[in-house]
Amino acid sequence: MSLVAYTIQHAVAVVAIDNPPVNALGAAVRQGLAAAVAQANGDATVTAIVIASAGKAFIAGADISEFGKPPAAPLLPDLLDAIEASAKPVVAAIHGVALGGGLEVALACHGRVALPAAKLGLPEVKLGLIPGAGGTQRLPRLIGAAKAFPMMLSGEPISAGLALDYGLLDEVVSSDVVAAAIRLAEALAAEGRRPVTSTATVALTEADRESFEALAKDALKKADGMPTVPALVEAVRATALPFKEGVAVERKLFLSLIADERSKALRHVFFAEREVAKVPGIGSEVKPREITAAAVIGAGTMGGGIAMCFANAGIPVTLIETAQAALDNGINRIAAIYDISVSRGSLTPEARKQRLALIKPAVGLAAAAGADIVVEAAFEEMGVKKQIFGELDRVAKPGAILASNTSYLDVPTIAAATGRPQDVIGMHFFSPANVMKLLEVVRPQGVADDAVATAVALGRKLGKVPVVVGNGFGFVGNRMLEQRTRAAERLLIAGALPHEVDAALVDFGFKMGPFAMADLAGNDIGWRSRRARGLKAAVADAICDAGWFGQKTGRGYYIYPQGARTGQRCPEVEALIARISAEQGVTRRAFTQAEILARLLDPMVNEGARILEEGIAARPGDIDIVWINGYNWPAWRGGPMYWADSVGLDVIAKRLEAQAAEAGDKALEPAPLLTRLPAESKGFAGLRTDS
Repeated sequence: MSLVAYTIQHAVAVVAIDNPPVNALGAAVRQGLAAAVAQANGDATVTAIVIASAGKAFIAGADISEFGKPPAAPLLPDLLDAIEASAKPVVAAIHGVALGGGLEVALACHGRVALPAAKLGLPEVKLGLIPGAGGTQRLPRLIGAAKAFPMMLSGEPISAGLALDYGLLDEVVSSDVVAAAIRLAEALAAEGRRPVTSTATVALTEADRESFEALAKDALKKADGMPTVPALVEAVRATALPFKEGVAVERKLFLSLIADERSKALRHVFFAEREVAKVPGIGSEVKPREITAAAVIGAGTMGGGIAMCFANAGIPVTLIETAQAALDNGINRIAAIYDISVSRGSLTPEARKQRLALIKPAVGLAAAAGADIVVEAAFEEMGVKKQIFGELDRVAKPGAILASNTSYLDVPTIAAATGRPQDVIGMHFFSPANVMKLLEVVRPQGVADDAVATAVALGRKLGKVPVVVGNGFGFVGNRMLEQRTRAAERLLIAGALPHEVDAALVDFGFKMGPFAMADLAGNDIGWRSRRARGLKAAVADAICDAGWFGQKTGRGYYIYPQGARTGQRCPEVEALIARISAEQGVTRRAFTQAEILARLLDPMVNEGARILEEGIAARPGDIDIVWINGYNWPAWRGGPMYWADSVGLDVIAKRLEAQAAEAGDKALEPAPLLTRLPAESKGFAGLRTDS
């Protein structure tokens, strides 16, 4: 059956795409569109053409099943040229999303009409690419570079209302978008007009270009190694050229990104994030519970941030503390954060007022009685958490989900304090909770499937990337982080200095190194955790014994004079490190940056392999998504497991064997999976542990 239907209505050819589920622009669809446009132009009784679609989407972009395969004719740029060159006006009737190639199709048309619910965008940056079918040339020529560039840079779609304001749409209609498109097509035909986006230059004024260059300068400054940013800037600058020359520049840049290793890593991240949404053992028949009201226990930095997540999503939330003073401090902190957003222009005063109104302060756990979900964000001590959950078991309504924000502790032990373990789950937010995208959904044995489905659906509603993980100390992210922390300590004792270790990770693409991050978070946090577990770290403990907790005390691994945010090398700390090395009988030596990276990252990969073996993570890509969204692993490096494949698992295994022998630490020996996969000529790519 044809994926493109052709009918005549009032002398207008209506070309309707029906390629479920999202009308992707596969080869058969492209062929059908090209044939329909040619047929309409060859029919003397047809005066105009409307391109429409069935289902929920107009066109949601390329057919991802064709990725990596030889292209089939007609290529999308050729199809768009044929649409734009049509002697009879072509109008797009957009009822749902028009994304990527879908929006490029609409841009090649001579008119565009949409329903209010439509969303329009060019999300190619999320695949490590830029638009490759003329989008970087047509969109700026239509609405101006200063509006088009941010759309393409973020990859986020805009609403039909905003698209109308931008001049991207000719009309937004409340119903029957096809009928409205037919009327516009008839009007264009009657007037003899055929507005062509590729030749439009009215929006590319001198003022527009100056505004774009300011945005481009800022974007390049913040690019952090993302290859798409300079490519997109260069492509938009090419709108100063004739259209065909601009398209040639775009095509060259697009093809260079296809081959770029960083771009390939970004495509891995895109598909891994899609896979994360598939929870093993939970199908579409499992429906999430309804969440209309929430409660958060603890008004500290984390609890306040979680409460903001609910308010930002329009969900009423009760913020609960044990004392009024702590509650007041929490509410004041939230108000101050919203005030900063208002001052920056990212939040309107009206929206600030609305969000604060959704946060109801309360003293005492009894206030959680009406909540559909309760998120505990108290101290990371098992006794405290068991006491809270025991009380929640008495006050929370039947069917309410009881979630702990614990970052390390055993969720079944927490659940055992209740009589409803089927409703107890881990929801590990990352600090600051109102900013960080990752949400580890901890799935302990005995929890109900619909509770897991609810946590995942809620996470998405809160704007998070939820990753379902198994129960185990530190889950995925913090379990691997602990290995990196231990590796960093070993490096100091072996001969490296804090600034050298930090520089290696920053040059790799992280925003901060482990020691600068520890100083920012507060070295006493890890110190207390180690003491509670009976663990020791000679350098880190000595620094905390001296009262050097980081930025909040003016010194840690670095010195922070007069409240500075960037640390300076500390001679005392470096002398302390040398003394500890001598006390342990270690002859210090210099390390290259490559050696530092290997010693930091290889143990993380090794722990990731164990996590996969134990089923704590369902897929290697899940681990990558955790680290990209929760720990600022550079997305263009694809995540730790993707990176490991690029290095070679056999190489990492040999390096770990050498590290284990040097340190006399069997924990550094390669995990069985890390040795088995290369023996089978395999990598982590494509490995699934959820079957």
